[in-house]
Amino acid sequence: MENPGCIKCGSTDAAKKEVAMTGTGLSKMFDIQNNQFIVVYCKGCGYSEFYNKNSSSSSNILDLFFG
Repeated sequence: MENPGCIKCGSTDAAKKEVAMTGTGLSKMFDIQNNQFIVVYCKGCGYSEFYNKNSSSSSNILDLFFG
């Protein structure tokens, strides 16, 4: 890849956060946050991508974001 970086603005400054969200049905009714994700976001423009925490390695997640 010739131009690694954010697909929106080209910045190479990114960060990640872990978030949890409710699903549907009873988990939503009882506010059970059983869906965990890693959010990788561009510090330049705020563009974000969500990755399922259970299927992605957090050590390689920034490589996925920047290609």
